[in-house]
Amino acid sequence: MTNLDLVLGDVRRGMIPAHIYNDEEIFRLERERLFSRAWLFVGHDSEIPQAGDYVVRRVLDDSFILSRGEDGQVRALFNMCLHRGMQVCRAEMGNASHFRCPYHGWSYRNDGRIVGLPFHKDAYGGEAGFKRKGQTLLPAPSLDTYNGLIFLSMDPDAPPLREYLGDFTFYLDYYTRQSASGIELRGPQRWRVKANWKIGAENFAGDMYHTPQTHTSVVEIGLFREPKAEKRKDGNTYWAGNGGGTTYKLPPGTLEEKLRYVGYPDVMIEKMKQQWSDDQLNVIGRDGFMISAASAFPNMSMVHNWPRVEDSDDVLPFISLRTWQPVGPDETEVLSWFAVDAEAPEEFKALSYKAYLMCFGSTGMFEQDDVENWVSLTSTASGAMARRLLLNSRMGLLEDGTEVVPPLTRDEYAGPGEAHVGYGEYNQRHLLNRWADVLEKPVDKVSQVEVSGVAAERTEERA
Repeated sequence: MTNLDLVLGDVRRGMIPAHIYNDEEIFRLERERLFSRAWLFVGHDSEIPQAGDYVVRRVLDDSFILSRGEDGQVRALFNMCLHRGMQVCRAEMGNASHFRCPYHGWSYRNDGRIVGLPFHKDAYGGEAGFKRKGQTLLPAPSLDTYNGLIFLSMDPDAPPLREYLGDFTFYLDYYTRQSASGIELRGPQRWRVKANWKIGAENFAGDMYHTPQTHTSVVEIGLFREPKAEKRKDGNTYWAGNGGGTTYKLPPGTLEEKLRYVGYPDVMIEKMKQQWSDDQLNVIGRDGFMISAASAFPNMSMVHNWPRVEDSDDVLPFISLRTWQPVGPDETEVLSWFAVDAEAPEEFKALSYKAYLMCFGSTGMFEQDDVENWVSLTSTASGAMARRLLLNSRMGLLEDGTEVVPPLTRDEYAGPGEAHVGYGEYNQRHLLNRWADVLEKPVDKVSQVEVSGVAAERTEERA
């Protein structure tokens, strides 16, 4: 039996009980208390641009149809027929004006409204037995968007998405708003790894320390223009609002020179200058930091990198978005999208996609390096000895809690939140502290909707 108070107390002081990365009881609490309340990234507007377009996405065991109705509105509909519970949409994506249940033929418009019920009069006595008017597929409890990113929450009382993300939206803009048209996505690629979902989220949130070791081969073959992966220590880690990430330190120069250094053509640079705020531009131009990997709590991550292309000093930037979808305490389904500015030149889009596949696609070189570590960690965390071990996640802190390096001042760093130059596990601690805050709060109410159209509510005490 896990002593939750002891586990969370250890996490908050930066000493991580190893078994939290492969523990059935911890995973049950994550399902009940975290994934039932958090805002979760499930897709993007560009995946369903036209009326009738849809994709099917999962939140743990729940399947949702993300559908754009004839009115242009995006909805998330629980993929379960109101009659006997069959999935009404069996394809992963497509375009349809209606969804028809293959079990008994009940049919629904792409906005969720029921429009067809075979033998309605014979089987139910018509409207007297089952009133079709007002009946719809069950909508997701909460749905919201930011820069075209679609988020879903299983909590009907979830705070507004913008409030939930907080100042992390400042950094999301670098990935998702390089021009007025925003981004377009390709994918997702989907694969499963025998690893706990938290490890990837922590890694992308701020682990600059692993690059010189884990990705040695990538450095040796010259994929990085910089000859030493230790250059990461000149960048910073930042945490703001509900997310954080890492940056690279850029060489001296103007804003334009620094953006060209990572491979952006002038036509894209001009659009960035029009879209980003003065502070967003100052992070790059004045302070010399370029955003890299990041994570938004709990399980959305981003990466921005610029590998060398062929045998030259030229580099090509790419952006990727992904989610760490828990399957179990020891298995994660990764959904990975390639993202690119919608107004970028077509040649740039094609080359950027190749760079993404080479680095962080399902068979990418960085991806393979990382997964080997994560699988090993998860496997080892399942044993009895892992319950005796506290992993040290206090990098950047002295024994008394004093920070080894003070945070950057506003004169040194224009971005919101707290940023530190050099190696440190500040962001991993921030992310796991958020995890601890959520896990200690029981969920004591769930709602139930009757097919008759009358909403009922029942209260359940949760352990």
